[in-house]
Amino acid sequence: MSSLAPENVLASQKAGVDTTFGFAAQAVEGFEKLIDLNVRTLRTVLDEHQALVARSLSVRDPQEFLALQNQHLQDSAQRVQAYWTNVYEIASGVRGGCMEAVQDQIEKSQRNVHAFVESLASNAPVGSEAVVTAWKSAIDVATESANSAYEAAKRAARQVVEAAQNDAVVASRTAVRAASPKTASAKK
Repeated sequence: MSSLAPENVLASQKAGVDTTFGFAAQAVEGFEKLIDLNVRTLRTVLDEHQALVARSLSVRDPQEFLALQNQHLQDSAQRVQAYWTNVYEIASGVRGGCMEAVQDQIEKSQRNVHAFVESLASNAPVGSEAVVTAWKSAIDVATESANSAYEAAKRAARQVVEAAQNDAVVASRTAVRAASPKTASAKK
């Protein structure tokens, strides 16, 4: 049976639609998680600022006020680091799900192409072995090239994500360090 039979074409189209909606569902789920994280972060920030203002109004000594502000800066820097870590985890989860789905699709496509070529080869007329062998060779080279490109893209994406995560960590650590000397000088 040919892989171009209407049943196979319909099944392939259905699988493509299912994959597309699967990607969309993963993206929406990641977006929902980001919205939830941002809402929780906003609530926390509002509550903390309200408490900070209340404490600031009850402070009588300028040194105590500076110490309170410096402690707030340190705490804020740590919260920013935690926030970006959560964002990274959400993005990594969505990316991982998409990469897994892409890998599955690539493998299915490769199996379908190989099955199609095998179908052609088994139904090829006598004497066309050289053409069939050339087709198989070309498809094998194309498959290997596609796999190499996919792996290179995956490595590049991983490096970009790791660099972004490292930048966020360095920035938040710098903010924590910047707030720390002020605390030490305020205690003197």
